[in-house]
Amino acid sequence: MTSVGGSMPDPSRDELMAIYNVKYYRCGEPGWGPRMRLSFNHFSPDDYYEALVARLVTPGCAWADVGCGREIFPSHPDLARELCGRAGYVLGIDPDDNIKDNAYITEAFHGMLEDCNTARRFDVITLRMVAEHIVDPDRAIRKLSQLLKPNGNLVIYTPYKWAPMSIVATIVPFRLHNPLKRILWQSEARDTFPTAYKLNTRRDLAAHTARHGLSESLFRFLDDCRVTNRFRALNWLELQTCTVLNGIGMHYPERCILAVYRKQA
Repeated sequence: MTSVGGSMPDPSRDELMAIYNVKYYRCGEPGWGPRMRLSFNHFSPDDYYEALVARLVTPGCAWADVGCGREIFPSHPDLARELCGRAGYVLGIDPDDNIKDNAYITEAFHGMLEDCNTARRFDVITLRMVAEHIVDPDRAIRKLSQLLKPNGNLVIYTPYKWAPMSIVATIVPFRLHNPLKRILWQSEARDTFPTAYKLNTRRDLAAHTARHGLSESLFRFLDDCRVTNRFRALNWLELQTCTVLNGIGMHYPERCILAVYRKQA
């Protein structure tokens, strides 16, 4: 993780270990991937995002998850169930039919974010791997600001625009995206969508959020060593490379963004 700015504290190691202990022990002993990451003192970007959302979703709050799909946390369904039970109301927003399979949300809005005209206002709104698909960022951020309560938090977790895999996704024709993802991560075609990368730098996020009354509370780059996580030896090499680069003050090139923006009162 590379610290950049903001007044909100990073997820602590205790918070990250709380995620780790529930997430990776739920089916017995953790597999080689989580164990190897922990041996390098490395937590995945998903772990950081989940720890932060677990902190922000407080008892009885109103929470909206944009792009919720079938699972709010695909790699941690137990946390989705826990946090949806903790919140007073959870609205899922997604234009894809897979939202119909989400078992934990209170209510589903099957459509585009910009068309969601609910009268409810939210304490927390989360976007997990959604910002990279937004083609009209100003309109989307305007709607998100409208949906937030004063002092509400907008959490954006997304790939960095200039990370190698983002550059590959920009260059490679969309019809080849899922074959490539299937090799690396065994993904399904129904979970692959076109990318735009218009909200995937700090500058772009700051420009659009500030325009609509949102101020940055946290901005972090998260080293992402999951490109090779299907291949044990290659993943060890990826983690070792990340550790060496961090040790000499350099960032790992494959990175995600984790950011929080607060609506001004």
